[in-house]
Amino acid sequence: MNIKERIGARIKELRLQLELTQEALAFKAEVDKTYFNEVENAKRNIAVINLEKIILALDVSVQDFFDSELFTSKKRGKK
Repeated sequence: MNIKERIGARIKELRLQLELTQEALAFKAEVDKTYFNEVENAKRNIAVINLEKIILALDVSVQDFFDSELFTSKKRGKK
């Protein structure tokens, strides 16, 4: 899984925990809903400023966002 896929999966995981739709979270984060969908589905690179907006909208810290097996697992394909 590449970094775009891991970030998208983590956003989706946290969004679903909050029981928010993509549209609702995109609105809360003040990002375009199409852009948000493409980020969550790993079809677009995310700008750092937009990642920060989404993390804030998810009401987690940057540390908590990245504190996931998606980012800490040593099994990522390449050694």
